[in-house]
Amino acid sequence: MSKLAKYMNDPDIAKEPSALREVHAIRLMIRDETKGMTPEQRTALTNKRANDVMEKYGLSHLRVV
Repeated sequence: MSKLAKYMNDPDIAKEPSALREVHAIRLMIRDETKGMTPEQRTALTNKRANDVMEKYGLSHLRVV
């Protein structure tokens, strides 16, 4: 079972339409990954992930400093 599938089967979101259930599952997954982090740590993680995606898709030139 994939990491996202575990959250997709959450009983709290089971009755929602599939697209909305996927969004909620991703939010639950992010919440669990960042639980206990300080705001500064969450910001650093978010910025790192955004930079990784921008580099992957060749959008590094759009980065705001």
